[in-house]
Amino acid sequence: MHIIIGCDHAGFDLKETCKSHLEQNNYRVTDVGVFSRDSSDYPVIAHKVAEGVSRGQAPFGILVCGSGLGMSMAANRHEKVRAALCHNLFSATMSRRHNDANILALGGRITGVDLALAIMDAFLSTPFEGGRHGRRVRLIELAPESQDSEP
Repeated sequence: MHIIIGCDHAGFDLKETCKSHLEQNNYRVTDVGVFSRDSSDYPVIAHKVAEGVSRGQAPFGILVCGSGLGMSMAANRHEKVRAALCHNLFSATMSRRHNDANILALGGRITGVDLALAIMDAFLSTPFEGGRHGRRVRLIELAPESQDSEP
């Protein structure tokens, strides 16, 4: 499976660890940066990863910044992207199972390495359930004014 990964300076160390872990587990990884701890602008990288996922270049993306918040906000501005900021295994599993999330955002200053790797593994190995959740995922893509408020 192909994964696009990116980070800002605050997520650099965790991104490098995640990238190595993915490669050791036979994932093909495209790293869009950054490539050092020098100060960088997280939206630039978030947009690169989200653009790749949105265009179908890879089914999944991984983003790492200090908190994961900014990266997930920037990524979610892209069509067909459902970026999930996850701090635990439950949110990682449910973001895939019920929301068909396709980008995982992690906080390099918040989440320890072992937990981050476990979150990433859970995210990538959990299938989307579909069914009623498929309808809800389709509603995410619609403009709010086009949605009927009735179930």
